Amino acid sequence: MSSPAASPVRVAVLISGTGSNMAALIDAAQAGASGYEIALVLSNIEGAGGLAVAAAKGVKTVAIPHKPFGKDREAHEQAVDAALRDAGVQVVALAGYMRILTPWLVRAWDGRMLNIHPSLLPLYPGLDTHARAIAAGDAEGGCTVHLVTEGVDEGPILGQARVPILADDTPSALSERVKTAEHTLYPQVLGDFCKGLARK
Repeated sequence: MSSPAASPVRVAVLISGTGSNMAALIDAAQAGASGYEIALVLSNIEGAGGLAVAAAKGVKTVAIPHKPFGKDREAHEQAVDAALRDAGVQVVALAGYMRILTPWLVRAWDGRMLNIHPSLLPLYPGLDTHARAIAAGDAEGGCTVHLVTEGVDEGPILGQARVPILADDTPSALSERVKTAEHTLYPQVLGDFCKGLARK
């Protein structure tokens, strides 16, 4: 007899905006055989556009605005962490979550928190990645899924997708093509990661 299939890994997606990568992750999960399910979409911005998108797809959402916490970033993250654990989350996927995390939250989810970054890391960590790649005369841009560590965009790389930079490219045009690549790469890498986790 074959052994029963492992239950999908419960994933939370953290967003701050419209959540286009989040939507791609949900769609892949709902299509089946991804190895994960989206148990929660959480935003630090009340009314973030992605919350309505997730709710329309039948996914539980919660907003925990950071502003009431003032400068106490760790207190905000403790509230976020409590919501993640209440939802039975096993893996966290950052998708346009515009907060620099404190070591406290990174350590709490060490080895179980992923991020997608719009460059071929280790090139161009941080912001303005497309403008920097064009200015450098690079032939390619792209995106990277990596584990989150305490250094910004420094964690182990789990997967990359390459996108040619065209002769007359602008940062906005390159950004749109990279975003299309992100929507394929992130579900694939998250699925592989969760299937590996389930086998452990």
